[in-house]
Amino acid sequence: MNNKEFISDLTSRTQYSNREVSSLVSATVSAIISELTEENTVSIQGFGTFEVKKKLERVLFNPITKQRMLVPPKMAVSFKPNTSLKDRVKQNTNEEEVE
Repeated sequence: MNNKEFISDLTSRTQYSNREVSSLVSATVSAIISELTEENTVSIQGFGTFEVKKKLERVLFNPITKQRMLVPPKMAVSFKPNTSLKDRVKQNTNEEEVE
């Protein structure tokens, strides 16, 4: 599902116009990005948690050139789904396997 399909689906589920839904989605994403850039955790009830984790520097070995390269530390966004979301996805997967 892309952004346009997502907004269209939300529009059909709510009483808001396409423009209003698009604005709400943009504001929500902007708020999440703003919190993550400040390295804060964002928890959405029934969905999951976004957090920024620091990846340590490490050494990689290129087997072709036999060179070692140092990868600098970096910050990465991780997502941990809520238990209820995991269960719903697992249940849906199990139903498809039975059919």
